[in-house]
Amino acid sequence: MAREKPLYIPQGLKLRKEIFNGYGKEELMKTILVTLVAGVIDAFQFFVTRNTVVTIVFMLVAVSGAVLMLTKDNSNISVVDQMGFIIRYQFGQKKYMYVYRMERRRHGG
Repeated sequence: MAREKPLYIPQGLKLRKEIFNGYGKEELMKTILVTLVAGVIDAFQFFVTRNTVVTIVFMLVAVSGAVLMLTKDNSNISVVDQMGFIIRYQFGQKKYMYVYRMERRRHGG
């Protein structure tokens, strides 16, 4: 038997330029979009309540939460990707409702 070479599958190959590990230009654009939407909500909230502490905390939580949820790990999957997988799986599952029917009836014992 010939000695076979094991298949080498490299991990951690970067196919795109990243700002920091797991966070590239695509994630930056999504974060900017989240920041703009949060800014509009935050401005409306500030005009209603006039509370600067809540306004600043809301903006910081929105931006940092977006960065944390969009950063990909070593397997190139982020939290948002995982949530998308779960939702796609749930909608892909078919539900079969069980209806009980008496198949045979005994007559006279």
